Amino acid sequence: MVELEIEDERLDAVFHALADSTRRTMLQLLAQGECSVGELGAPFRMSFAGASKHVKTLERAGLVSRTVQGRAHVCRLEPAALATADAWLRAYEVFWNHRLDALAQALQREADDNGRGRA
Repeated sequence: MVELEIEDERLDAVFHALADSTRRTMLQLLAQGECSVGELGAPFRMSFAGASKHVKTLERAGLVSRTVQGRAHVCRLEPAALATADAWLRAYEVFWNHRLDALAQALQREADDNGRGRA
């Protein structure tokens, strides 16, 4: 039970972090390589403090790690947290594929019936 609660908390943190477009863009930048907090905030004309707040949310979710190199705070993408969220989403992929297949079949039957009614 405790393990499920911990896993739920991790997923909640990941999806909370991903819910913000600024943080998603920061992750896209980090997918290209390490960036400083300032570099992550630059596209948004964001202060260091503002960018750091977003990075902290990403860190709490396990999506990003940060190291301090002199005065620079360098961030790196940590893909394991994304893999956890991806695995959770994939569990629903089968369900949605079946639902979409059923919808496609129903629409095809309706189109076939309409085509026969006109002839």
